[in-house]
Amino acid sequence: MTKLYGEQRRQILLEKLKTSSEPLTGGELAHFAGVSRQVIVSDMTLLKARNEPIIATSQGYLYMRERGTETISRRIACRHQPEDTERELKILVAAGVTVKDVSVEHPVYGELTAGIHVSNAAEVEAFMQRVRETGASYLLELTDGTHLHTITAPNVAMLQSAIAAMREHGFLLEDNE
Repeated sequence: MTKLYGEQRRQILLEKLKTSSEPLTGGELAHFAGVSRQVIVSDMTLLKARNEPIIATSQGYLYMRERGTETISRRIACRHQPEDTERELKILVAAGVTVKDVSVEHPVYGELTAGIHVSNAAEVEAFMQRVRETGASYLLELTDGTHLHTITAPNVAMLQSAIAAMREHGFLLEDNE
């Protein structure tokens, strides 16, 4: 494709994100626009600054369009070791919830939040593969395993099922601990 410039490029990238049902990687967008991945990172930052609902996930950039069905969300406190992360995520998605993000309380920076956006086992696998490929650390390593997840589901029963499964596996951090 011919190299796209400035605002024209951002508008075309925005339309591409809006029409994609799957996340698009920075590399894919860079190839499409004929620019470097770093230019795409800057473009996404500028679009987010305009309140475009673009999120960066481990699978790529995603435009968060309004969905026809309402979802409810809840933040849950969890604790486990890094090697239990994949099992934790699979437990949650098996209960039918989406794991939207992870947050930790950092003593200097305050709350740090990173998007996860996994809803099924295949997405968990892709997320874990990306962690392995990059050698990235988990946020929970900053807090000895304590972290929060925002989980979403179409109904309260699914949220309660996910919470019960987390409790059963010893991953839920509760007031009585």
